[in-house]
Amino acid sequence: MRVLHFADLHLDAPFAWTGATGEVARRRRERLRQALKVVAALAVEEHVHALFCGGDLYEHDRVTPDTAAFLRSTFAELAPIRVFLAPGNHDWLGPQSVYSTVDWTPNVHVFNTSQLAPVTLDDGLTLWGAAHLVPANTDGFFDRGFRVDRGGVHLALFHGAERSWITNQESGKQPHAPFDAAQLEAAGIQHAFLGHYHRPSHGPHHTYPGNPAPLAFGEDGERGAVLAEIAQNGHVTASVRRVAEADAHDLALDVTGCDSRDEVRRRALGVAGERRGVARVTLVGELHQDVDLHERDLRDWLSVFEAITVRAGDLRPGYDIDLIRAERTVRGQFVNDVLAAGLEADEQRRILVTGLRALDGRGDLEVA
Repeated sequence: MRVLHFADLHLDAPFAWTGATGEVARRRRERLRQALKVVAALAVEEHVHALFCGGDLYEHDRVTPDTAAFLRSTFAELAPIRVFLAPGNHDWLGPQSVYSTVDWTPNVHVFNTSQLAPVTLDDGLTLWGAAHLVPANTDGFFDRGFRVDRGGVHLALFHGAERSWITNQESGKQPHAPFDAAQLEAAGIQHAFLGHYHRPSHGPHHTYPGNPAPLAFGEDGERGAVLAEIAQNGHVTASVRRVAEADAHDLALDVTGCDSRDEVRRRALGVAGERRGVARVTLVGELHQDVDLHERDLRDWLSVFEAITVRAGDLRPGYDIDLIRAERTVRGQFVNDVLAAGLEADEQRRILVTGLRALDGRGDLEVA
């Protein structure tokens, strides 16, 4: 049996994290659709028997009728390839969800229960799937002692959080439908095809393909759709196929040693290189006290990107703060007051630099 598995596409996502708005955000949503088109084309090209989706196919609160029609036609064109959809927490199955309102073609199967339910894939091969029926607080699908009730090889398809992965890799993710990897084997499942974690994970008994198209800065790992060969004994051999361009770039701009805004500009262009798409630029290093650098400067210099966000990472003011705080001057008192105020590091830096520039009689008080 040959299957193609993907998850966490998040069609109609707002893309607020990129700083993109209007037409830029619309273009990025179109790229999510393009990724699904590539997945569908790959399913045909690789002659798979089935296409699996492990949830978060779209955003329930933002999905449009046009997206619903797009999904129906995309999956209908795959016939006779069977399509199996397991709703997640972002695309949970309710009376008004796309899963409930679309008139799916016969090759599409939507799992619609909160308990794992079986579908026969082939002689001696069963797929067990379940759905999230609410957007949060879905119990683990194995917490009630689930076990397979027939012979043969058993696969699972669902959207859930493997507990050790929460602890080790993605601490910010909520534990929707949590489970332990050991529960799969105890239940008689040879391999589970999953969704929820955006960082790919390929274990001996489960597969997280990761989100196929960029949904956040700093994403790493080989992601896309997973092409899997299932042997008669249940052994899974998998390979990752890229289906979208990785064009969300996390860039670090070290300004140490830059004694002018023009030097910062040269470094920024060098860091950007030939990259395109969206970018988050993190300023690090020591910014010389005489450099008049504004956030809008970086946006202008790096306008080759569709959208850009700027943040201060390990950025230190070019003033000798320890030396100034020891002064018996207005400057020294100002620095000591700011340091004693318990401010967040970035806010503290901005206030220190702005205040010290003002005390120096400078007019360039805006701080990057």
